[in-house]
Amino acid sequence: MHDLEHLFVNFQCSSSVGGFQAPIKRIIQFSPPLYRQRYNFVKSLVDQHKPKKVADLGCGNALLIQTLKCHSCIELLVGVDINKDKIGSQRCGLSPFFGEYLSPRELNLSIILYHGSAVERDSRLLGFDLITCIELVEHLEPRDLADFPQVVFGYLSPAMIVISTPNSEFNPLFPVVTLRDSDHKFEWNRKQFQTWASDVASLYNYSVEFTGVGEPPAGAENVGYCTQIGVFRKIGAKATESCIARQHDEYVYKMVYSISYPSLQQKEVRKYALVNEVSRQVQCLRRGYVLSLKILQDDTSERLSDSGLISFSGPVFTELEKTNIEKSPKPFSLGNKFYVPLERLFAYPKVNRLCDNVDTMRALIADTMKLTRDGSAVKVDLYDD
Repeated sequence: MHDLEHLFVNFQCSSSVGGFQAPIKRIIQFSPPLYRQRYNFVKSLVDQHKPKKVADLGCGNALLIQTLKCHSCIELLVGVDINKDKIGSQRCGLSPFFGEYLSPRELNLSIILYHGSAVERDSRLLGFDLITCIELVEHLEPRDLADFPQVVFGYLSPAMIVISTPNSEFNPLFPVVTLRDSDHKFEWNRKQFQTWASDVASLYNYSVEFTGVGEPPAGAENVGYCTQIGVFRKIGAKATESCIARQHDEYVYKMVYSISYPSLQQKEVRKYALVNEVSRQVQCLRRGYVLSLKILQDDTSERLSDSGLISFSGPVFTELEKTNIEKSPKPFSLGNKFYVPLERLFAYPKVNRLCDNVDTMRALIADTMKLTRDGSAVKVDLYDD
């Protein structure tokens, strides 16, 4: 976030105080904060285009990567920053949470942070669907700015590039008319940015559309957005594939962090998730069954359905899911034991998505859960100790 962007926007109006015109400040705040609006813009693009491989150049503390990691379509997230002390300073937020092991992603996800410059060529960033450069170009020295298009558009050549940069026309609305950050080498007005972006797009066979975030206040609409954004799309079919084919490996960046997320593509993770879900479902059915027995013993006329569709605090099923569950063999008890047929468990959607068939489920849970001798049902104690 730039130094001035978290400050309030000030407008001077005048009112009469003791015969003198005294300035009155009307304070306006960006909501949500401007950095969050930029990240939300990228999130919306990801929602729309479903990229698998995304890199953020100038990632700083990797907050954008934290924001994007929840997208199920993404399989590789890469961050690059030249500031070794800053990169990944919030990396604890990049690690999987415990719940992500209990309910893992469908697809693999790897997150990698590199120490390096956006104007260095590293072949590990070839073939990406989306590269973002959020508030990056204004930090580049003139020589690096000249090299930037050759590396990002020419060498890396991703399917889509998003570049955001301050709009200098907005600056007079801030309390101090200056560059927004002490490290900025320049700040472009809209014409300057659009001219540069259009020339780069034309040179490297991209289209470009302009937009922004950070709406100006009423009465100042002519200054445009506080942050201006260019969205570049590669023209033609998968140009990145031909680009990869003619490149040699160039490893310049230094890896500083790497993590792989649990996913259902990994056998042990799938097994762990399946055992957890089967255990949860068995206990849910057991509690409902015990409650129905208690109601019968109390001679209550209203009886719970023995369908296994527990209405209280239970999941919501579609009509087709209800039909499949009701058609499957019902849970039952013998003595102090409670039995849930595997076919019944397989009828539940959360179990069904974790295994292809009943035989696969049996094989995955057999060494963790108690099964009947013929392996057709899970067996647990009917009552808690």
